[in-house]
Amino acid sequence: MATSVEIPERTIAVGFQGEAGAYSQRAVKRLFTQATSVPFHSVHRVFEAVEIGTVAFGVVPLENSHAGSINETYDLLVRHGVSIVGETIVRISHCLLALPGTPLDEVRTVYSHTQALDQCSEFLDSLPVERIAVHDTAGAARILAERKESGAAAIASTEAAQLYELEVLASDIEDRADNSTKFVAIARGGSDLFGPPEKTSVVFATADMPGALYRCLKEFADRHLNLSKLEHRPSRAKAWQSNFYVDFDAPVHDPAAQEALQAVAELTSFLRVLGSYPRAR
Repeated sequence: MATSVEIPERTIAVGFQGEAGAYSQRAVKRLFTQATSVPFHSVHRVFEAVEIGTVAFGVVPLENSHAGSINETYDLLVRHGVSIVGETIVRISHCLLALPGTPLDEVRTVYSHTQALDQCSEFLDSLPVERIAVHDTAGAARILAERKESGAAAIASTEAAQLYELEVLASDIEDRADNSTKFVAIARGGSDLFGPPEKTSVVFATADMPGALYRCLKEFADRHLNLSKLEHRPSRAKAWQSNFYVDFDAPVHDPAAQEALQAVAELTSFLRVLGSYPRAR
């Protein structure tokens, strides 16, 4: 359920997972110059809100440069009637936050989202701390501030530190300096808000025949369509069947893309275009 937010007239309502100060909210600000950010407890709730029209857009995490794909988001793209309409890449710079005056050597507990804990594993390994996963990085900061828990810290953003009046004990604690997350904007229909499409995301399940995946991929290669992503996830429709997710570098209305998709449709039991949209800048 969303936090109650008053949305001014002529302002776009954009849902995101997390609380104020979350990295997802930073992605909203990168994608939308004027928008009211509406927080939701889970990515699933963001999809539901977009689908029923509670918000015009949603912004959800899709892939991290260190931890890989966000599997939940890929599954939800298949289950809900929404499309990807834009993307952005957000640099994720984690900070260790604590109550003002807390020495680093007294920290024994660290709260954060499970992905953030994983992305900072090398730093955390150097400390004698227990790691506790919560629903959101900014939520971890809020919990710490509300409980006023001594000997505890949270991994979150600098925005969360300022918002919840916490002290930054250490900055840039992520394992990799190039730690980034790709976020996508979703909507019920297409949108030209972000410019003309340059890439297309599709999902399909191959027919049960030898070489089916090879034949599908060959249709793209034969038309010189570059694939920038290929991975599979278990299908919810049938046990031991996989859905294949493919990104290719062309708009869906490109003649070569249309030919390839028509050919792939004949080789698959399920095919859906998840969106055609501009590349992240």
